[in-house]
This record gives sequence, structure tokens and C-alpha cells, in this order.
Amino acid sequence: MPSLPSPQPLRPGRHQLAREDVERYQRERLLLAMLHSVAERGYSSTTVADVVAGAAVSRTTFYAQFADKEACFIAAYEFAMHYALTRMSEAAALRPAQSWRDRVRSELSSYLDALANEPVIATTLHVEVLAAGPQALEHRVELLGQLASRTADVNELARAADGSLRELPPAVFALYTGGLDELIRDRLRTGSPEALRELVEPVLEATYAMFGA
Repeated sequence: MPSLPSPQPLRPGRHQLAREDVERYQRERLLLAMLHSVAERGYSSTTVADVVAGAAVSRTTFYAQFADKEACFIAAYEFAMHYALTRMSEAAALRPAQSWRDRVRSELSSYLDALANEPVIATTLHVEVLAAGPQALEHRVELLGQLASRTADVNELARAADGSLRELPPAVFALYTGGLDELIRDRLRTGSPEALRELVEPVLEATYAMFGA
């Protein structure tokens, strides 16, 4: 699985990158620097100075990309969300599920693996977003909604395979995903990110019970 890099500056001197490529590269470095700074210091204590130092760019470059610290964090959150969800999709493509139980295990384990492998992603998505203000919380709602939707899709597969399983209302999947979010946050606050992998089996049991299987 690819690792999330630390922000690296462009080498000094002449290079062949077009201006838009340089700007894209600088933006990615700023997002990575924000993720690393938030994981180390927390959102509230992170400053624009921390981010530009971590990205090895000027404040002028920062403000050419983002209006303020909050805007940079929201973009970093979107980057982190895309990273985690892409890891799930890649895992599903590499190991096609043979049954709905295989599918739910793949969905859960690949997400938790992505978080365990990249603690800065996990901290941004499930801890520091709570301190980042109303707009950031809207993006958190989007992430939890996508996770709930994926679980609902698996429930449809389960019901197609076993007609005795009941149809569940959307609120059930929202409650399920909210509970998973809290479990992840608890592990991150009280232990190593590696402990996130320990959630797979108990959460699977809860999933089966929710489905009525």
C-alpha cells in the first residue's frame, strides 16, 4: 500500500515544471504539512507559520492557495478523505468479494488499515476535525455519509443473498457509522493507531447483528 509522503520542497535551481505544475506541487506540500502539523500539535495550536515551515514555502505562496488556516485544513481533510476511500476501493478491486460477508470485511479492514498505516490521516479525519469549525464538520458529515452508504450497499447484497434479512432504514446506517467513528477516535486517543486493526472483529460482529444475520 502506498505510504503518505512527508512534504518535500522542490530542489533549488532551474527545473522544467510548468507554472501550474509548480502550484499543484506547492499545494500538495501545504496539504501534507497541514496534516502533519495537526497530527503533531492539534488543529487549535497549528498556525499558518507551522504549515509554511513544514511545506518549505513562503506565506505569500500559502495565501495564494488558501484564504486562511481553516480553508487549508478543509482542503487537507478532503485530501485525507479521498486517500482513505481510495484505499478501500483499491482493496476491493484487488480482492473481489465472493460473498457479502467478504465484502463487509474488506470494506472495514481496508479502511482501518488505511488509518492505522497513516496516523496523520486518522487523526485529521476522526479527531481534529471536531476542533476545526462548522465548515469542517460539514465535510465530516460527508465522510460519515459515504461510509454509511457503503454499508447500506453491503446490506443490499446481503438481502439479495438471504431473503430473510430485513431492510434497514437510513438512520440505522448513520448510527452504525457514528459508533464506528467514536470507536476509532477512542483508539486514537488512548493507544497506538495499530490498535485500530483490533476493531475489525468486534465491528464485524456488530454488523452481522445489525443485518440480522
